[in-house]
Amino acid sequence: MTQATTKLPAIALALALGAAFTALPAAAQSADKEHCYGVALKGKNDCAAGPGTTCAGTSKVDYQPNAWKMVPKGTCEKTVSKTSPTGYGQLKEFKVEKKG
Repeated sequence: MTQATTKLPAIALALALGAAFTALPAAAQSADKEHCYGVALKGKNDCAAGPGTTCAGTSKVDYQPNAWKMVPKGTCEKTVSKTSPTGYGQLKEFKVEKKG
């Protein structure tokens, strides 16, 4: 075995551990947050908004029903949404009901 060959497993292990520890804060942070649909203002959504958007900041209108924001867990359905059938944010994407 050459010296370069013996270093490869050590480097791979270091990279894997680094990636695992980097993900820990994000996982802990998301545990106390939830996606809340229909509460983001135009251009203020978080990533993965749905059809018609590509990622964060691409929602086309205020309170877009397929665009979400991360909010503290338990607050979504208490947050005002002018497009939601209940008048508050939803935990899942919804469609705007047409009036009249």
